[in-house]
Amino acid sequence: MRVEQLGEGEPELAIVGGIHGDEPCGPRAIEALLREEPPVERPVKLVVANEEALSRNLRYVDEDLNRAFPGDPDAETHERRLAHDLWHELRGLTVFSMHSTQSYARPFALCNTLDALARAVVPYLSVDALVETGSFSEGRLIEQPDVIEVECGMQGSDQAAENGYTLCREFLAAMGALPGEPHGNDEVPVFELGPAVPKIGGERFEVFVENFERVDAGQRFAAADGEPLEADEPFYPILMSAYGYEDVFGYTGTLCGRLGADSQHADD
Repeated sequence: MRVEQLGEGEPELAIVGGIHGDEPCGPRAIEALLREEPPVERPVKLVVANEEALSRNLRYVDEDLNRAFPGDPDAETHERRLAHDLWHELRGLTVFSMHSTQSYARPFALCNTLDALARAVVPYLSVDALVETGSFSEGRLIEQPDVIEVECGMQGSDQAAENGYTLCREFLAAMGALPGEPHGNDEVPVFELGPAVPKIGGERFEVFVENFERVDAGQRFAAADGEPLEADEPFYPILMSAYGYEDVFGYTGTLCGRLGADSQHADD
């Protein structure tokens, strides 16, 4: 784990990348911030988490770090020990964590619940949506208090790294760590994450719908070996793709509201 800092004093904010070693966008965004050294008004801790997995270009060494929190210092696996050490580094800080996907090219945000932090920060991020993960957060960093997560774009792409850098600066502006008023979105749709859509049998998979766009009851949304799957009831696809996951297409979601920016932003 690599830990750096912007600004002087005890950090109040943290930016994390590299929880998954095959998602380089976060570490690249952090490297860009370190090169730039922006004049932050609140000290910021920068963390590249799973350096061992990054060096091997693997998602993880022994187990998924983002299923291993809060961790165990005496665990047998690298990631469970690292989860304990990482959470110790982040304790008491407001955390911005970067990931990437194989299912959606544009950024979106995730939170455990739609709390004060999400309401204060997300409207000032250039994201297409906010997803409440709720009970699906078990073992993930996002389950802990004061954590906002973003999916920066397609895994391994230059665009995801560029998006990650922009999102970091937007987060810092929203939290009052960079000077000037943050630029807000007029409206960010909020989705509640629902059950996964399993891949039952088959070797060749297709997805016919777009993430965050409504699927109507009876609509064909995917296929396995040419056999179509139709929606039993309306839903919004989330993280849905043909091969992003081994055992599921992705998740169903419910549109539950919208967030809009106003003249206030988080400053404490």
